[in-house]
Amino acid sequence: MKNTNAATNEIAIKQLVENWAAAVRRADINSVLAHHSGDIVMYDVPPPFQSIGIDAYRKTWDLFFTNTRPGVFDIQELHINAGNDIAFCFAKMTCEDCSSGTYTLLDFRLTIGLQKINDEWTIVHEHHSIPAE
Repeated sequence: MKNTNAATNEIAIKQLVENWAAAVRRADINSVLAHHSGDIVMYDVPPPFQSIGIDAYRKTWDLFFTNTRPGVFDIQELHINAGNDIAFCFAKMTCEDCSSGTYTLLDFRLTIGLQKINDEWTIVHEHHSIPAE
């Protein structure tokens, strides 16, 4: 049986990730950036390979919103492992990509590292990846 604190943390993180995905679907950049650390590190599929800091992270979304159709950014499966101050989650996701000129569904993987800062869960690391062909 899970302890109550771990279950409470998992619920809070699930809501944070679901809110983030909903913000992406709405193309609401301010809500996408919410709950991210100022010194976030992200690894992404399109260049740049690594983005450090909230300003660099924000720029990656400009490319994303240019090459995808708003409304498709869906969590297919989400797993959360939460301690008291550190947590991570990983998910199977789907978005609709148009970088080739035609809209196609793109399955990708998401890993998020979180840290509790000032008693709030904050995303300090994101990693987006696609399966190798």
